Amino acid sequence: MDWLHPLMGTTTVDGRASQAYMVALQHVVMTLDGDPAWQRWWDAAGVPECELGIVAEGPFDHLRPSADICKVSGKLRANFTCAAPAPGARRPAELFPLAVHEVTGMFEVIREAMGLGALPPVPPLPDLPDHARELEVTCKAVVPETGEVDAQGYLTLTQIREFFGDEDPQSLSR
Repeated sequence: MDWLHPLMGTTTVDGRASQAYMVALQHVVMTLDGDPAWQRWWDAAGVPECELGIVAEGPFDHLRPSADICKVSGKLRANFTCAAPAPGARRPAELFPLAVHEVTGMFEVIREAMGLGALPPVPPLPDLPDHARELEVTCKAVVPETGEVDAQGYLTLTQIREFFGDEDPQSLSR
């Protein structure tokens, strides 16, 4: 297994990330990574690995989240934005339905870009371990490119590609 490698990120205004949501997203991704049906589905892509960058954006307009999909160094690198949930003291398990919806939506875009068959069903999510490992989240403030007072309100494809330090991709972007 181990075909799916998540990179977690968030845009910030105040420097804080929704840790519970990041944990929920990562838990969904790691569950898919360990599922035999999802492994068989991914094998049809002909690419051994998928590096899935997920950037949860703050209070921005998400009518059409951004996606950047490319092949780099023999693997698929797919970077996506998704809306972060409203701030609150929620536990990761309460955010699983939203995380499943977001992650499967990302894979639907990957499926279309790669010409793959229908997504397998999402397996039941196991309980979170009592002592989850420390979650590494890249946090960046969004600044307007034009220097205007109003923030641009979304990440551009270039900003998504640069979020995790991507280099020299063969783009399959949508």
